[in-house]
Amino acid sequence: MKTEIISKEKRNMIVMDVRIDNFVSFKDFHMNMSYPKKIVGSCIQNEYLGGRENFRYKKVNIIMGANASGKTSLGKMLMRIFNFIDKKQYEKLTEFINDTAKEASFTMDFVTNQFIMYRIRTVIKPRQKDKYQSTDIAVKVKAAEINSRDSYETCVSKIEQQKEEKPVNYIEELEKVQGLSWMFEYPFDSAEDRTGVHVARNREHFVQVLEKILKTLDPAINKVEKSDEIENTYIVRYVNKAVIIQDGKILDTSVLSSGTKAGIEIAGMLTAILDGECGFYYCDEKFSYIHSDVEKAILSVMIQKMGVNEQLFFTTHNTEILDMPLPKHSFLFLKKDVSDEDRPIQCISASSLLKRNTDNLKNAVENDLFSVAPDIGKIYQLADD
Repeated sequence: MKTEIISKEKRNMIVMDVRIDNFVSFKDFHMNMSYPKKIVGSCIQNEYLGGRENFRYKKVNIIMGANASGKTSLGKMLMRIFNFIDKKQYEKLTEFINDTAKEASFTMDFVTNQFIMYRIRTVIKPRQKDKYQSTDIAVKVKAAEINSRDSYETCVSKIEQQKEEKPVNYIEELEKVQGLSWMFEYPFDSAEDRTGVHVARNREHFVQVLEKILKTLDPAINKVEKSDEIENTYIVRYVNKAVIIQDGKILDTSVLSSGTKAGIEIAGMLTAILDGECGFYYCDEKFSYIHSDVEKAILSVMIQKMGVNEQLFFTTHNTEILDMPLPKHSFLFLKKDVSDEDRPIQCISASSLLKRNTDNLKNAVENDLFSVAPDIGKIYQLADD
């Protein structure tokens, strides 16, 4: 189980644009989270920066794609970028470089608490020694104030018009950025270092959310309660047995089904959203063992309870999600083509191809309009062997 949460206080975090080159499988990768005009009748509330209605951003980002198309890698890359900005340590970032003999870079536009949009541009030189050195890291941070009539596009123009200055020490540059806040949840078999289940700060609320989710997933569960005797311990009670969650870890995993285990992790993220603990949430394939109706219900609650200036990234293989009444721009598709050496992974926004209100997103996916369906030809070849 992999959880990372950074939330020292209530903060907001919105990612507007990301470009990645030579990290994991990403080359010349680009993903944008702005949209051009207000959507009339959208079910997503306040899909713009609070107090700045022209500054529109995709509040909900449903990321779909075949296996190994980069959904988890994208989240981990974003997490490493956030940690690099926050902790000023580059080792976790350089571990993700694909070809150390070539330059690697990323650029990210983002907004934090203040009405300021940041652009961070980081370039890492080809590795010359056994390890990367701090002198290999060049960082430039630019910032633009977001005025009352500004849009994302006008802020981009402001930044691009700023005079280019020679980067100084990368740590000094990163000190310009304040107010990061995020939460990442990965599948339990993530290759990252494993940690326990996130338990929200409001533990009584966490128990309530946990009980409702677990009873939905397993009707045999009678009750979920917080232990009065052992600190940071929760008890999942059946008729004749109990499961202990202590310090975020499930002590006897054999009792619970895979879906129920995932439900515990989901409860932590959902409670964080309900309580507004963070500004940025990345929920990566937590519903593989959970019925599609339950996934849709939980996602619906997440979307409904997203606060002002917050943002959700949600990866899934469940095509039933396409039936939810969300704007087309909320859906992003990762397409992987290993034969394309220049851009092996591309991000395609549904709204870039489906322009009319009458266009049906699910039909488009079923007809592979976005060219993201897996190639199953080799599987059928097995029947001919």
